[in-house]
Amino acid sequence: MNARATAVPNTHPPARMHLFVAFLTVLIGALCGLLQAFVRAGWIVLPNWLSYYAVLTVHGVLLALVSTTYFIFAYLLAGNGATLGDLSRGQKRLVVAGFWIMNVGVVLAAAMILSGNASVLYTFYLPLQAHPLFYIGLALFVVGTWAVSAGLLAQYFAWKKAHPNARTPLFAFLSTVTLFLWWIASLGVAATVLFQMIPLSLGWVRGVNVELSRTLFWYFGHPLVYFWLLPTYMVWYVNLPKLIGGKLFSDTLARFAFLLFLVFSFPVGVHHQLTEPGIQDGWKFLHVILTFMVAVPSLMTAFNVFASFELTALEKGQRGPFGWMRSLPWSDVRFLAPFIGMLFFIPGGIGGLINASYQMNAMVHNTLFVVGHFHITVGTPVMLTFFGLSYWLIPHLTGRTLTPWAMRLGLVQTAFWASGMLLMSTAQHALGLMGAPRRTDFTTYQNHPAAERWFDTPIANYATMAIGGALLFVGAMLMIGLAVYLAFFAPKNAANPDTRTAFPLADAADPHPQPAFLENWRLWLTLTAVLIFIAYTIPLIDIASHGAPLVRGLRTW
Repeated sequence: MNARATAVPNTHPPARMHLFVAFLTVLIGALCGLLQAFVRAGWIVLPNWLSYYAVLTVHGVLLALVSTTYFIFAYLLAGNGATLGDLSRGQKRLVVAGFWIMNVGVVLAAAMILSGNASVLYTFYLPLQAHPLFYIGLALFVVGTWAVSAGLLAQYFAWKKAHPNARTPLFAFLSTVTLFLWWIASLGVAATVLFQMIPLSLGWVRGVNVELSRTLFWYFGHPLVYFWLLPTYMVWYVNLPKLIGGKLFSDTLARFAFLLFLVFSFPVGVHHQLTEPGIQDGWKFLHVILTFMVAVPSLMTAFNVFASFELTALEKGQRGPFGWMRSLPWSDVRFLAPFIGMLFFIPGGIGGLINASYQMNAMVHNTLFVVGHFHITVGTPVMLTFFGLSYWLIPHLTGRTLTPWAMRLGLVQTAFWASGMLLMSTAQHALGLMGAPRRTDFTTYQNHPAAERWFDTPIANYATMAIGGALLFVGAMLMIGLAVYLAFFAPKNAANPDTRTAFPLADAADPHPQPAFLENWRLWLTLTAVLIFIAYTIPLIDIASHGAPLVRGLRTW
């Protein structure tokens, strides 16, 4: 990648801070994942002071909710700095204040989990009741993300005001869509935390409507998946074509796909509640249909990315149906890690269609199949892409260089992560089809024959899952070690220490004028609001008014 001497944008310090916390939470979450896998296989027994369900909660909350958010904000801050320039003083204050508010929230929530006062799992469903400080920590974390998002959105709108006739850089446009999606999605979880969970945990109310809480959570929970995926797609759209020496096939198609994700990510949450009786079947059917609509921008993304690979191959003189494969830099971890993530996303997407289909969902609901699906949609495409971008983002932020031996070790790290995920997720899918439940501590169900099959069936057994978890842990530790090396110990450019690895921004192969409707935020936010209104208004009114008994909080651990 090209290096250049340039003034350092003031987005770099907060980006570095976010990236540091991201890797710190990966360290803790990966260790908890290893413990989980070994406990489920029956290889170890945790000490009495450490609950399996506390470990499970830490793993899910830190890796799925926390580390991803810090990675995303680090990436968006660096990219906006490269495309829009510096934050104003007020914008930077918002970003920095949001970062520290997030940190306070994470420390509070993690402390409550590790102390045994919040073993409520990744989804923290009511009526399982945690300590009030856990919910206060969650609320602070969300408020902190709103502050960081506000700073970045203010930067975008200030840039538009200063450049009214200019085409918004692709990165900044996609970043803005992602931040709008997060703001709208997080309203659901904020509502249930602030108005149900905190009052219940403090004893201010006698009980809560559990179905309402679950529906508000999944209003947030499924768009959350796209909050993870959209920055991943941004790397594939904006950075990978540059890294392979090519151009993005279609800038316009990328923008339109992101807007479709914004519109269709929200009216789909009920497909996570297909087995619940409090929602009418007609509304479940509507959410299932709209869930399949999200496949449209996903396929548009796949076409755009692989068309970019093909276009690059043609420009390099490669021909034939597989010429694009010969043109790709397979020995460059900055490309290879995200590309392997793309391949994992193919079965991950198919699994998503299974989970969203009523009859097939009934077979795999609450089994390890769902956990396997989650790991090959988030744990691989998202995390491998974030790891891959770290190999150039950290040098970009620190002024250091990706050395040849770090590149080679990065390939080893990617191999460990990919092979571990392949073993673990394959075992989880197979075990789920055999009926193995999710979210349970080690048990043989009194040596029941069905449960014994989970330990001795080839591939579909807990030992395979544990071996995969061990490989994943090694991959995570290698990544953290490489991140520390690239941040603090890798050499700087000897000839010019001020030279920095450039933020890779691909040009588009279709530099046509952008259709004005693509950046008409009033139009797209209105369409999003209308679909949310149609999909959720009547179900929420039914849930709130059908007289379901209010449920007191329970502590089952």
